[in-house]
Amino acid sequence: IVGLGLKTGMPILYEYPGEVGADRIVSSVAAYAKFGEACIVVDFGTATTFDAVSSKGEYLGGAIAPGIQISSEALYLKTAKLPRIEIKKPEKAVGRSTEASMQSGVYFGYIGLISNIIEKISSELRGTVRVIATGGFASLFYEEIESIESYEPYLVLEGLRIIYERNVS
Repeated sequence: IVGLGLKTGMPILYEYPGEVGADRIVSSVAAYAKFGEACIVVDFGTATTFDAVSSKGEYLGGAIAPGIQISSEALYLKTAKLPRIEIKKPEKAVGRSTEASMQSGVYFGYIGLISNIIEKISSELRGTVRVIATGGFASLFYEEIESIESYEPYLVLEGLRIIYERNVS
């Protein structure tokens, strides 16, 4: 539905614009339309994506990391004895069972990954940058990561509506 030739209202300053996932563009369009400032959209999905939008509303690019579910599944599938675990906030950082230790490592390690990438992208953007969380696992993390200012669970749907409206008129 969303592809090259569609009016997004957002210049895409990516080496190969056709390679950017439609969901990344759609959520970036919605974020800029809603807040009107430089932002980083962190989408907590199968992959965790970080999309940078300039203060002028230009899509700059970003980063792609494994999602938390993929990370957890890799431990289960690629080790001899580690079990499959539920993705949830552990009670403590020091796990007292294999499952609790895995939940701690996956959960808190993921927070470190997210925080570090946000910090790196923010420093490249310079100035005030709003950080927005969206996606299936965002509700688990947005309150845990200080730099995240907004939780927008319907960002992709909002972006689809905005792009639709820009193309029917």
